[in-house]
Amino acid sequence: MRRQAVRLIGLVAAAALAAGGCAAEQKAAGGGGSEGAAGVTATTVKVGGVLTKTSASGYSTKDAEIGARARFQRANEAGGVHGRTIEFIGAEDDNQDAAKGDAAAKKLVQKDRVFALVPVHAPNFGGATFLEQQGVPWFGWATGPQWCGTKTGFGYNGCLAPQPGAGSQTWWGNQMAELIGGSAGKSVYVQTSDSSGSKYGGKTISQSFEAAGFKLVGLNSGLPAAAPPPDWLPYVNKIMTSDGGGPPDLVVSIIAGTKFNVGLYGALKKAGYQGLISDATSYDAAILADPAIAQALEGVIAAPMFEPFESQAPEIAQLKADVAKTAPGTQLTQHLAIGYWAADIFLKILEQTGKELTRERFLAAANGSFDYENPGFGRIRYPKDHTEPNGCGALVKLEGGAFKVAKNMKCFDNVPLK
Repeated sequence: MRRQAVRLIGLVAAAALAAGGCAAEQKAAGGGGSEGAAGVTATTVKVGGVLTKTSASGYSTKDAEIGARARFQRANEAGGVHGRTIEFIGAEDDNQDAAKGDAAAKKLVQKDRVFALVPVHAPNFGGATFLEQQGVPWFGWATGPQWCGTKTGFGYNGCLAPQPGAGSQTWWGNQMAELIGGSAGKSVYVQTSDSSGSKYGGKTISQSFEAAGFKLVGLNSGLPAAAPPPDWLPYVNKIMTSDGGGPPDLVVSIIAGTKFNVGLYGALKKAGYQGLISDATSYDAAILADPAIAQALEGVIAAPMFEPFESQAPEIAQLKADVAKTAPGTQLTQHLAIGYWAADIFLKILEQTGKELTRERFLAAANGSFDYENPGFGRIRYPKDHTEPNGCGALVKLEGGAFKVAKNMKCFDNVPLK
């Protein structure tokens, strides 16, 4: 009997130890209370990002790290969120390679044990499926379809690759219409390259201008994406005769790459084009450092999806002060702004989640009915904006070798994508 009792006590103790170990594992995975949840302690929340810092093409989003760090530093100096400061461990480089992006996401979650990925700013990001499966939140610029329709991916301006029938933006067309005093009788020609992303953008942007009342007289996706063509004349001739044999009132370029746009705009001006030109990429301080490029882009109206740095809005003054404090002398760029506003939205959801913090509680707060407006980037509403853009943007004109605000940030209703 005594032997049986000793054996029974041993079995009970072993079961208790096993149960304790199981509970500890659940807690470490985020299933327990705040302390011990993945990336969470009593005083910190750990986050890290994935960027395309380097790439074969020279494209880089590395400045997004500076923007996020600046916003987190201000939050930490104010005492953090619910008593927890943000432990920002920096960003991994995916080299614009989907497989490397997936590996970077797994490293951050499984090895570094971050609570969330902030910022994610990589055109070919390959970690979306893993993060969705693991229930790990990630914040950045939702330029590709891998962001859309998820529960864990939070684009700072919503999903920019909506499916047919979902909401599609009208802000660019409406902002241009307001800038020129109305769209009645005005025509637009949209030029893209033959890359899938550019062609998709051409579809949504052309609809934006049609929804704003412009007459679409051309949507050309025949431009090779690999390199600028040796002869721009065939493309220019199509544009210059697109509106009943004459030129359109507005040419919109959905082409990634300054060399492409410089070539197209220069050829248009040489052909005598005197209408308006607009694109999404020419708001870049690096342009001003090259007089030849700045001259070629003179008069172009760029369309950033955040309030321009030249704005007098208090939120932009705050952004500038935050960046100057974190990284003095840093040049303000689009990528920096994206990292900053992605971090800002993350902090807002963190605040609304409350003191008891786990990924599950965070996602419940974000996807319950999250509605946040900020003049810096417009507005964001989840879960709605998991499937459509936030509908907000501004216009900046390059004039006299300097950027000037043409239209401040404004939001417009989306329309179903055809």
